[in-house]
Amino acid sequence: MEFDSTEEAGPLLKGFGNINRFIAELESGPFEGIAVRLFNPQTRLWSIYWADSTVVAFDPPQIGSFDGNIGKFYAWDTFNGQKVLVLFQWDKTDPNRPVWSQAFSVDRGKTWEWNWYMYASPAE
Repeated sequence: MEFDSTEEAGPLLKGFGNINRFIAELESGPFEGIAVRLFNPQTRLWSIYWADSTVVAFDPPQIGSFDGNIGKFYAWDTFNGQKVLVLFQWDKTDPNRPVWSQAFSVDRGKTWEWNWYMYASPAE
């Protein structure tokens, strides 16, 4: 499925966090999501909290960090009744066109099924 969306973003907590609002019109109707990201200076890890207008509750936080331009964030979740390890990956190699992708693993990260790609670009 391919669709257009918009995002609004801004910093929080003196730069130790940020928030963004994701807005899209899907085949099923309007969709809105928010991501709250917090950086822990003691552990040097980010926690990403996501909620959307479908479930209206935060998913388990994705926890991880960046190594250069690639950020990897992990959490355990349930998909179609099955426990899965979820990987969010941010690629900011091109800061004007970052790529966010998601994969699921049912074997504790030995293999991954990539199931979502989001290609960001500046508003025209």
